[in-house]
Amino acid sequence: MILEKIWLSSPHMGGSEQKYVNEAFDTNWVAPLGPNVTGFEHDLENYLKDNVSVAALSSGTAALHLGLVLLGVKAGDEVICQSFTFSASANPILYLGATPVFIDSEPDTWNMCPVALEEAIKDRIAKGKKPKAIIGVHLYGMPFKVDEIKALAKKYDIALLEDSAEALGSSYKGQKCGTFGDIGVLSFNGNKIITTSGGGALVTHDQAVKEKAVFLATQARDSAPHYQHSEIGYNYRLSNICAGIGRGQMEVLDAHVGLRKEMHQFYVDFFTKIEGITVFREPSSDFFSNQWLTAIILKPDALNGKTREDLRLFLEDKNIESRPLWKPMHLQPIFESYPYYGGKIAENLFDLGLCLPSGSNINEIEKSRLKDALEQFF
Repeated sequence: MILEKIWLSSPHMGGSEQKYVNEAFDTNWVAPLGPNVTGFEHDLENYLKDNVSVAALSSGTAALHLGLVLLGVKAGDEVICQSFTFSASANPILYLGATPVFIDSEPDTWNMCPVALEEAIKDRIAKGKKPKAIIGVHLYGMPFKVDEIKALAKKYDIALLEDSAEALGSSYKGQKCGTFGDIGVLSFNGNKIITTSGGGALVTHDQAVKEKAVFLATQARDSAPHYQHSEIGYNYRLSNICAGIGRGQMEVLDAHVGLRKEMHQFYVDFFTKIEGITVFREPSSDFFSNQWLTAIILKPDALNGKTREDLRLFLEDKNIESRPLWKPMHLQPIFESYPYYGGKIAENLFDLGLCLPSGSNINEIEKSRLKDALEQFF
């Protein structure tokens, strides 16, 4: 008998999403505007607090792209980016003809290393290329070292674009991730903490920036009775139907975070008895992770030579999805020729780390299967 697949992080509906979608159909708001779009933006603004304004967009990548545009990044500029991340963090830099400058991680949060960041800023300035923006990422829901990164951005007067695609529901010192940067970015892809099937959002403390984002996201149409365009625009607005899914998902966001935290604790409890495994955890009480994905580090020397790839293939054979940690951008074929600052922390994390099934909808039977499989392997 083939057992049903246990996914890494699958969509988890709360029950009321259909109501908002039906309203969109019943009122014929089947467009990239409408009551659900406005309502979803308000829901996010109320959740994030800190007097933010939110523009709902078609993807997190679109939000990153528009964020760079709004920060004035142009062809020939340099943009600093965390290397240990998904490629969507870096791709928009190339969309604009700018140059990415990649930064290694630090071991506490696995996010951008402040020491390597300052080294890079000083060196790029010495070379006559002051970076135009810094893209910091809250990896796997873990907040980056906000105080240190923000201090460097302020010290050198460089804009901070906060990639909070994986960190809705996470916080640092009680403040929600997505609200720390000059511009923040959220993602609602199907595997995220909540989903709109696809979708994202741009977060700002300036209502005028939100309005400009919406203008650019709707093909930059000038105010005229005909179609007139003075700027390059994009088709990046979220649909009213997808926003309806998001409205329903917002009703269960905190519950989903709680279930992810429970899933993370399941792994913490299991691995306490196994030498050679480290579960990725918050470094202090200042950090609150939504535990979007639970990740572990395997040390082969303490595990009789067993590697993360051995475990991945073993779980795959049991129809259980797992995934290596992000391959750093500076090691990717498309990015390997660009500047990089730091050591081998991100590289070592990629070599040794594995993401385990972490969904908020993993049931007790699936947990039992996971436990049995892990016990068999170890």
